Amino acid sequence: MINKEIKTDMKRTKKILICLMMAALMMMPAACGSKKGTAEPTPDPGIADGTYIADFTTDNSMFHVNDAYKDKGVLTVKDGKMTIHVSLQSKKIINLFPGTAEDAQKDGAELLEPTTDKVTYSDGYEEEVYGFDVPVPALDEEFDLALLGTKGKWYDHKVIVSGPVEGDDINAVIGESSDKEAVTAKDLELSEGEHSAEVTLEGGTGKATVDSPAVIRINGDECTAVITWSSPHYDYMIVDGQRYEPVNTEGNSVFEIPIPYFDSPFDVIADTTAMSEPHEIEYKLTFDSSTVK
Repeated sequence: MINKEIKTDMKRTKKILICLMMAALMMMPAACGSKKGTAEPTPDPGIADGTYIADFTTDNSMFHVNDAYKDKGVLTVKDGKMTIHVSLQSKKIINLFPGTAEDAQKDGAELLEPTTDKVTYSDGYEEEVYGFDVPVPALDEEFDLALLGTKGKWYDHKVIVSGPVEGDDINAVIGESSDKEAVTAKDLELSEGEHSAEVTLEGGTGKATVDSPAVIRINGDECTAVITWSSPHYDYMIVDGQRYEPVNTEGNSVFEIPIPYFDSPFDVIADTTAMSEPHEIEYKLTFDSSTVK
C-alpha cells in the first residue's frame, strides 16, 4: 500500500516537473525574441531633425571641402542620424570610409561612393568634382575618415563637423558669416613698421593661393600688404582702380598692395599669363585683425 502511494506521488511530481519545463520552454522564445527585436536606442545628436549648413574641417590641407564652399557642407538630420554632404576639390579622391584605412581594406567594408557635383566659382567658371555623403557620429567631436586616392592607396584622416546653421543654401550662409564689421589699421592703432596677419583668398577656380600670414607695413596713414602668389604668372594687380606691378623679377609673383580694411573681404583683380591669353581674374582678400602681430 505504501509503495503504491509512493509511486503515485512520484508520478505526480514527474507530471509537475514536465509541466514546469514545458512552461519554461514556451517562455524562452518569447524572451529571446523580445531581446532580439529590441533596437538599440539611437544616440541623441543634440539637434532636431532638419537640414543645416555645417563646417567640415579636416587634419590636412590636401583633403578639404571645395574652396567655393569655405569648408561647409549640407548636414541632414533624420530620425536622430546625421549625414553631411561635402563637395571636394576635384575627382582625385574616389572613395571614403568612415573609419581607419586598415578597416577600409577588410572584406565586407562598406565604402562611400562619390557623387558628381557641379561647382560654380565666383568668376563664373564651372567644374565637376566628386562629393560624398558622410555619416556623422557626433557634432564637435573628431572622428576617423579614411580616403582612397587615384593611385590606389588608403590614407587615414580625422575630421570634425561643427557649427550647424539651419538652412540648405551654403552660399547664403557664407554670405552671412562673412558680413563682419570692417576695421582699419587706424582703428587697430597699429604702430609704425612691419607686422603680419592671416589672409584668405576667395575667387577664381580655387586653385591659386597666397602666402599666409602676410607681411603688413605701416607707414604714416598708409597700410600695405605683401602678397605672394602660388604662381609666377601674375603680371599685375588692380586694387580700387589702381594698377600695381610685381615687386620681384624671379619666383612666384609678389605685390605690395594697400589694405583698405580688415575683417571684411575687399575686391582685387589679378592678371594671369598662365592661359593662352592674359586673363584678369576677380578675387577677394580678407585680413584677420585678430591675428595681427
